[in-house]
Amino acid sequence: MQAVVLNQFGEPADVLRIESRDQPVPASGHVRVRMLASPINPSDLMMIRGQYGILPELPATPGFEGVGIVEASGGGLLGKFLVGKRVAVLNGTTGNWQEQTTVPAKQAVPLGKELSVEQAAMFFVNPATAYVMTRQVLKVPRGAWLLQTAAGSALGKMVIRLGRKYGFRTLNVVRREEQVAELKSLGGDAVIAASPAELPAAVTEITGGRGVPYAIDPVGGALGTAVVQSLGKGGRMLVFGTLSGEPLSFSPRDIMTPDANIAGFWLSNHMNSLNLIGKLKLVKMVKTLLRDGTLTADVGETFPLEKVCDAVQAAEQPGRAGKVLLSISE
Repeated sequence: MQAVVLNQFGEPADVLRIESRDQPVPASGHVRVRMLASPINPSDLMMIRGQYGILPELPATPGFEGVGIVEASGGGLLGKFLVGKRVAVLNGTTGNWQEQTTVPAKQAVPLGKELSVEQAAMFFVNPATAYVMTRQVLKVPRGAWLLQTAAGSALGKMVIRLGRKYGFRTLNVVRREEQVAELKSLGGDAVIAASPAELPAAVTEITGGRGVPYAIDPVGGALGTAVVQSLGKGGRMLVFGTLSGEPLSFSPRDIMTPDANIAGFWLSNHMNSLNLIGKLKLVKMVKTLLRDGTLTADVGETFPLEKVCDAVQAAEQPGRAGKVLLSISE
């Protein structure tokens, strides 16, 4: 079988290779999955560059999420039940960018046929992150402002639709002026292409001088710092990415004076904190919100596995339309 292999960390298009491997044998409690498709997410690219929170031993295969068909079980009731079923594959160890992979059976989430292969491939990372941050961690109430950076991303658009569904207002920060009209048409209550220096004053004007009570930021650096400075009294901010590669830098008084709270969010940690019932409830909710269109993502270009270097370059093109996917098998 064919697999994308990373032998050293570095620029994705330079270090990824296609190699032949033997078909994997599932260990006890694991399943073997024939992969159908997998998206290229920022977390995948950060791992390839050696910048992610948890790094694999090399050589390794990237790909944290995707969809496939379970073809064999290493034993156990759950594994046997999954054989023949289409599943979303959550994979932080063996990687999904290969024709077949093995994962613990509990990390293969059964999906119905009502979702397209493309939406099923993107089933969990962005949809669950958007839902959990806004509805379970921050619990943004109706009418309240939620500020988000990188609002033109797939996850950012999901947050806008969540705001429309649950009644909270979104203040969306984008890099390019041409994104403003698009996000307003999706239902963004306020959309601004502001620089970090301009952001606090713009937020003050939009919120009538109160600042924002809730914020989420995957960027960090100067923009994330400006978000901290835009928090209102008792404001809460979740940091869930490091797209800029730069740290936050602010005075302690920026959080002391408004009595603000800043916390990190990482979906893997959240999932590990849930019991089985909690995980099943979350999966059910994500499925429901995918079916009604709230958590769907636009699909951009699709590349075969052997064109992975072209795919990772396309995934980082500014202004691209939709998520880039690897099409792995039929």
